[in-house]
Amino acid sequence: MALTDQTRAEMREIIARYPKPRSALLPMLHLAQSEEGHVSPEGIAMCAEELGLTKAEVGAVATFYTMYRRRPAGEYHVGICTNTLCAVLGGDEIMASVKEHLGIGHNETTEDGRLSLEHVECNAACDYAPVVMVNWEFYDNQTPATVRDLVDGCRAGTPPPPTRGPSTLCTFKQVSRVLAGFPDGRANEGVQAGPATLVGLELAKERGDRAPAMSTTDKDA
Repeated sequence: MALTDQTRAEMREIIARYPKPRSALLPMLHLAQSEEGHVSPEGIAMCAEELGLTKAEVGAVATFYTMYRRRPAGEYHVGICTNTLCAVLGGDEIMASVKEHLGIGHNETTEDGRLSLEHVECNAACDYAPVVMVNWEFYDNQTPATVRDLVDGCRAGTPPPPTRGPSTLCTFKQVSRVLAGFPDGRANEGVQAGPATLVGLELAKERGDRAPAMSTTDKDA
């Protein structure tokens, strides 16, 4: 899908949210990605035109952040964590299994455009390792077998619900639009924090732990 005059109008809507136009660049890139499934040269050019920047300046940002795809992502973008804890608990095996199952590697997309795969350094959910994300939604405590079932469901158009968050999974383009700052009204759906995440808080409550009082020196600082 090509960028349109509506895309440009929505970019200007994003710019109007910020005191300095350049601050709008990240959500503008997400908006371009929501239209095309990746950040294309045309998307970079449109952002540059609207912000009065060079294409090189915009491209430098788009290539720095891994959430911006420079080639078309799949309808369902699968991120498998292979950082230390996830790797020890099976992340490497999951990655190898899914690569073989789908016939694609890191930063590649299946021929039908349904799935793309990314080796992720950390999904920021170590209490549920090994963790896989699809379109940035969590699938916790995974195994090679469960992830094969997960990607098969995505390929069939019937992905299983995330472990936490919304009860149904958005497409990559849909979630990119949300990240651009156009909410879909689902931010508070589903479980937000599971038991493993809350263990420390519950223990603190049982023990009656309290944060130390702020000293006069801290207040002055």
